[in-house]
Amino acid sequence: MSRRISLREFQEHLSNRLAGAALGESTSSLLGAQAGKTLWLLDLSESGEIVPSPPLTNVPLTRPAFSGLANIRGNLYAVTDFPAFLGEAPTPPQAPGSRLLLVGARRGNNAALLVSRLLGLKNPADFTVESAPPNAPAWNVATLTDKDGCKWHRLDLGALLSDPQFINIVA
Repeated sequence: MSRRISLREFQEHLSNRLAGAALGESTSSLLGAQAGKTLWLLDLSESGEIVPSPPLTNVPLTRPAFSGLANIRGNLYAVTDFPAFLGEAPTPPQAPGSRLLLVGARRGNNAALLVSRLLGLKNPADFTVESAPPNAPAWNVATLTDKDGCKWHRLDLGALLSDPQFINIVA
């Protein structure tokens, strides 16, 4: 029988793992996230802080995937709706389960990805790696298959944050 843990316990465990990764401790875990209908895996040491989706301030004359600005503890973050960036339906404002991944802090910028939901920590050994999808952007580095046959995509955050399509928010 699997033990159910509270959201608070999960967040504390994840926070401790992220803190360990930030200190350079070895970790081989991946963070699973869902963006619309697509499943993504991010290197835990690169994924940054996770926060519930706060109210966002709209910024006029920006692309539809740019959701706006979020105030996180007095710091402004530029929020990109990752499903909308991928060409899927936008994430409804403050949708249940949606989260912000504060992905740019390690690279000196305040970028955040709005994802539909988090799927927890994943062990790389549970996946079979395939090649990157044909014509995939540089940040979509591989397709992986889990033990249940579900397809996942490996996200390279450094490549995403330097991609001109991601950086250019002007409509």
